Amino acid sequence: MSETPASILLIDDHPLLRQGIKQLISMEQDMEVVGEASNAADGIRMATEIEPDLILMDLNMPEMDGIEALKRLRAQSISSRIIMFTVSDQEDDVVAALRAGADGYLLKDMEPDDMIAQLHQAAVGKMVISDRLTTLLAEALRSNKPQQASRPDFDSLTPREKDILKLIAEGLSNKMIGRKLDISDGTVKVHVKHLLKKLSLRSRVEVAVWAVEEGLHKG
Repeated sequence: MSETPASILLIDDHPLLRQGIKQLISMEQDMEVVGEASNAADGIRMATEIEPDLILMDLNMPEMDGIEALKRLRAQSISSRIIMFTVSDQEDDVVAALRAGADGYLLKDMEPDDMIAQLHQAAVGKMVISDRLTTLLAEALRSNKPQQASRPDFDSLTPREKDILKLIAEGLSNKMIGRKLDISDGTVKVHVKHLLKKLSLRSRVEVAVWAVEEGLHKG
């Protein structure tokens, strides 16, 4: 971790919940809340001004929900890592959020210590998903896949693509993968695009789930 604390923006329409999270984070030396918004429109405006390291955003908000806000932030190329923080453990919501570019999906009923641990992981570039959602996500992705599609073929990948796939499975972002392999973010992006095409998978989340199911992340 760098010496400067990870900056966090909270976007949630419940003042008490924001207050509780702020108190929790205030006890951590390497994270700090730098802004809060009670609706998605204000949150998007603040996110573009501050570009925090992490955005913790509610899914269900009046006027504009978290998925729409997430799409707008990604359309503006906001580099912040965006974590959905919600009460919804519905498969559709989880899949929609991850497809729209979320870097994580955490449930509001998780233990405070677990939440802080997950935020620490997110701050260093890892994807975070509440434990009880990983099985649900794997099932959703399996049932979404067209039956006629051939199984992803790990052996069709180049050695470099295999390295990158394993790091995606560990939840690392392109930036972190580039740093680890000593290549640029742009080069990582190109490799990710190629391996998605070769494996007939649509997103890095599908890659991660598939790699974990196949036990490839251990190799």
